[in-house]
Amino acid sequence: MRALVTGGRGFAASWLARALVEAGHEVTSIDREGRSPTGLDLQGIAADVNDEVGDLRDHDGVERLLRENSIDSVFHLAAQAVVGDANASPIPTFETNVQGTWVLLEACRESGVELVVVASSDKAYGPHQDLPYTESSALQPVFPYDVSKAATDLIARSYWSTFGLPVAVTRFANLYGG
Repeated sequence: MRALVTGGRGFAASWLARALVEAGHEVTSIDREGRSPTGLDLQGIAADVNDEVGDLRDHDGVERLLRENSIDSVFHLAAQAVVGDANASPIPTFETNVQGTWVLLEACRESGVELVVVASSDKAYGPHQDLPYTESSALQPVFPYDVSKAATDLIARSYWSTFGLPVAVTRFANLYGG
């Protein structure tokens, strides 16, 4: 597999990148510039991953990355994931989480990517759901971050229904450890 992991320098994505590398797959990461050490450094795999600096809102850049690296599988974990930041300033959250998702999915569709896994959040269910959640639980987001993740879910589903792009959505709860 030639996999792209978006947000690969981050916590969850770097663990995924490590598992992919250990399984023998070629891994490319796209992330905005950030602090050092990155999650890839901390996982000890920075030298094993093609780590690209880029912005998921840049369609031409994302499509070029997919084609130049012959990417066949995409794991979309990049997001503005800080709920407090989203509530204080929602526009950057919508731009990163929503626009970044549709740009990525469109580039995947145009490039013939064979598999896409989109990381969403249990926040997409909203604050008023009974536990445990199920896949059939209604998405009832209220706050900006929650809405951005529900929109991510719905956009991904639309690319499956409309274009047949093989997309799966996961809804993470709070993550800790590998």
